[in-house]
Amino acid sequence: MHGRVKIKSTAQQEEEKRKEKEKKLKAFVSARDAVLKKRSAGEHDEEALQLTRQLLSSNPDFATLWNYRREVLLHLETLREKDEVQKLYESELHFIEACLKVNPKSYGCWHHRTWVNTRLPQPDWTRELGLCDRCLSLDERNFHCWDYRRVVVKASGVSVEQELQFTDRLIGSNFSNYSSWHYRSTLLPQLHPQPAPDSAPNTSPSPTTSPQFHSHRVCEEQLLKEYELSHNAFFTDPNDQSAWFYYRWLLGRGVCVCVCLELLCICEDTSAHPMLCVCVCVYVCVCVCVCVCVAEREEMISCVYVSREGERVSVAFSKPVHAQSEGLMLVLDGQPQQVEWRSTHPRLRHSPVWLCDLPPGSISDMSNEHNLTIHWTEKHTHRDCALYTGCAESWCRDSATNLELFRSELSVEKSSVLQAELQSCNQLLELEPQNKWCLLTIILLMRALDPLGHEKETLAHFQTLKEVDPMRSTYYSDLCSKFLIENTILKMEYAEVRVFSLSNKNLTTLCHLDQLLFVTHINLSSNQLLRLPPHFAMLQCLEVLEADDNAIENLEGLYHLPKLEEVSLRNNQICKLSDLESLASCTKLTRLDLRGNPVHRTAHIESELSQLLPRVTALSL
Repeated sequence: MHGRVKIKSTAQQEEEKRKEKEKKLKAFVSARDAVLKKRSAGEHDEEALQLTRQLLSSNPDFATLWNYRREVLLHLETLREKDEVQKLYESELHFIEACLKVNPKSYGCWHHRTWVNTRLPQPDWTRELGLCDRCLSLDERNFHCWDYRRVVVKASGVSVEQELQFTDRLIGSNFSNYSSWHYRSTLLPQLHPQPAPDSAPNTSPSPTTSPQFHSHRVCEEQLLKEYELSHNAFFTDPNDQSAWFYYRWLLGRGVCVCVCLELLCICEDTSAHPMLCVCVCVYVCVCVCVCVCVAEREEMISCVYVSREGERVSVAFSKPVHAQSEGLMLVLDGQPQQVEWRSTHPRLRHSPVWLCDLPPGSISDMSNEHNLTIHWTEKHTHRDCALYTGCAESWCRDSATNLELFRSELSVEKSSVLQAELQSCNQLLELEPQNKWCLLTIILLMRALDPLGHEKETLAHFQTLKEVDPMRSTYYSDLCSKFLIENTILKMEYAEVRVFSLSNKNLTTLCHLDQLLFVTHINLSSNQLLRLPPHFAMLQCLEVLEADDNAIENLEGLYHLPKLEEVSLRNNQICKLSDLESLASCTKLTRLDLRGNPVHRTAHIESELSQLLPRVTALSL
C-alpha cells in the first residue's frame, strides 16, 4: 500500500472547499468591518488605503470602498506637494489596472479611473489610450472600455479622423467587431457630414457646429466607400450580423436619438459624500435603421376632418401627440371655440388622431358654409378646412404617397445607388440562398425602390425567411403585414376610394390605422388576426366591418365608432358576452353576425345580447 497516491473522495473535496471559502469570507468580513469602522470615525490615512486595497483587489465591485478611497485621496491631496500628489495618483492608476485584471467590466474601477485622471496634475492620456487598446484587444465588446475611450479621446484632443482609422484597424482584423462598426457610425457624420440642400457645394465649414450640415447624415461620396467596406465584410462572412447592421444604417442614416438615463446611487451607501457617490449617467445612442428603419417625418397636422352629423371634428397628426397639453386651438368662422379634445380610445394617451365636439347647432345647417382652422401653437403650424353648402362632411389632408410616407425609410438620394446595392445583394443571395440577413436587406431595398412593383418578390422572400429563420417567424409575419397594409393604402390612394380590402392576406397585425380615418368599408376576412386593437377606433368614418374567418377574441378597438352600422365576425374566437361590451358604444350598430363563435353556446345569449345591444335588429348566431 506504500507509495500509492491517496485519492480524496468527492465529499471530502467539497468539504475542504467549503472550509476554505468560510476562511476567506471570515477574513473579508473582518477587513470590511475594520474599514467601515475607520470611515465612521472619519479616519483618512494610509492604513485606510491599505485596507481598501486588500479588499478591492479581490472584489473590485465594492462601490462603498471606492467612495471611501476617494475621500482618503482627497484628504491626502491637501497634505502633500504637487509632485507627491502626482505620485499618489500614479500609484492609484497602477492599482486600478490590477483590479481591472480581476474584473475588466467593473463599473467601480472604470468610474474611479476617470475620477483619478481628473485629479492628476499631469494626466498621461497617451498611456490611457494604450490601456484602452489592450483591453479592447482582450474583449472587443467591453462597453465600459469604449465609454472610457470616448472620455480619453475628448480630453486628449484625439481627432475624429484618428479614431476612424482606429476602427479601420479593428474591423480589418475582425469583421465581426460590432462595437467598432457602431463607433464608426458615430464618427462618420462628424468627419463626412452631408451638406444641407441649400448650402454651397464647395464650402467646408466645421462638421460639428455648422448649421449647413446634417449632423446625423453622411455625404454620398463617403457612403459609396462605406458600402464597399460592408460588402467586403458580408461577402466574407454572410452570416455575421455586425456588418449587416452597419449596412442597414448606411442605407437609412435615420435620426440619431440620444436618450439620457440617470441611475442614481447604485450603492446602498447613503453616508458618502454626494460628489463621491457612484451616480452613472448613461447616454444611449440609438442609430435608427440598425434594427428597424424609421422614417423622418416632420411634426405637423396631416389631416382635418369635419362632419355635420354629430358636429364632430377629427384631427390627425404625423406623429402621436398628447393634444390636451400641446396647445391645440380650434377656430370656426374666425371665432375661437372652447372645445374638449379627446383621443379615440381611453387607452391612447398619445395618439395620432384626436376628436372634439363643436357646440350644438354650430355647423348642422346644410345651407351654411363654414371655415375651420386648427392651430397647433406648440409647433407654430395650422391647417384650414372648408365645409361647403350642401356637404355633410369635408376634409383637408396630405396624400399618403409612397415617397412621403413609406419610402423615406431608406433615404439614399440616388435611386441608382439603391439599385446597385440591390443588385449586389441579389448576387450574394445566389451564393447564399438561405441567408436571412441578405433576404431581409433585399426586402427593404425593394421597399425603398418600388414597393408595389416588387410586392410579389417581397412576399416570396418573406416566405423563405420564415423557413430559414423559424424562431423569428412571428416578427416576419408582422413585418410582412405592415408592408401589405402600406401597399393597400397606396392602391386606395391612387384609386381615390374609401373601401379598404385586405382579405386573405395572412395578416397577423394591424398598423397605419390613422391613415384610414376616411374609410367607410373595411374587409379583414380570412386572415390571422387575434384582436382589433385600441387604434382601430381611429376609423371614425367606418360604416361596415367584415372580419370573418380570423381568430379574433378581443374587440377593444370597436369603441365609439359613430357611423358603424354593420359588423360581421363569423368564425372567430369570441367566447364571452363581455368581449362584446365595447360594441354598446357604437350607437348606430344595427347588424351583427356572430356565427361560428364560441359565445353562441352561452346560456340565454339572445336575451343577453338584446339587453347589451338594444339597437341591433339583425343578429345572427
